[in-house]
Amino acid sequence: MINPNIKLVLIEDDLALGNSISELLTLSGFEVKWFKDGNEALINLNINLPDIIISDLMMPIMNGEELFLRIRQNKKFSTIPFIIITANIDDDVKIKQLKNGVNDFIMKPFKVVELIYKIKNLISLKNNFEKKFRPDPFSRITIKLSKKDFLTSLDEVLAKNIKSKVNIDNLCSELFISKSTLDKRIRKLTSKNASQYIREFKLDYAVNLIHLGERNIQYLVDETGFSSFSYFSTSFKLYLDLSPRDFIKSTQLK
Repeated sequence: MINPNIKLVLIEDDLALGNSISELLTLSGFEVKWFKDGNEALINLNINLPDIIISDLMMPIMNGEELFLRIRQNKKFSTIPFIIITANIDDDVKIKQLKNGVNDFIMKPFKVVELIYKIKNLISLKNNFEKKFRPDPFSRITIKLSKKDFLTSLDEVLAKNIKSKVNIDNLCSELFISKSTLDKRIRKLTSKNASQYIREFKLDYAVNLIHLGERNIQYLVDETGFSSFSYFSTSFKLYLDLSPRDFIKSTQLK
């Protein structure tokens, strides 16, 4: 099973794209540190080792290829999987990076679910390799779960069930609270009722998918777990004062 606390380092100089990728990966249960350039990332790597590194290829100051080669010079980082993000579909570019030792590619534009599966596959491979050659540390230590605030815990449960119609009873069960307590705490912290908070959480997820390049409205409906196309469209317009189609057009003009 994939550890829900996988630590990711993302290096992306495009602020809009980096913000969207970081938010969507966080919603998917990963712990993400986002850096705008390779030098900043290198400084942090010496302090905090991630489970996986994801880097854009074309960046000013230090490109993804140079960052990868510098990381691999340090034995401490030699086993950390490295994914390159690129819009360059030139075979020579891809072959060069694979020859250098890059573990995987993801081509722009992409669906974040593709990146999530690539991350999980690499982590599974790394974990299986480590289990084969090292004793299982969990047999000798006690794992203590860190305390999370209420909204963080709520968001994690919603993210885990993003594609389904969230059942309030199941939500309360996972958070170990009653319906009335759930609604009271959400109202106190956000001035929204439980249903509104859940609906807007799903809509925010849809907006992030649009910013990442998704244009298929039915796909957005399916990915966010709305019961129908019409309910999604009506909710979206009430929330953002634009229909999904008009909102997508507005992002293409920017």
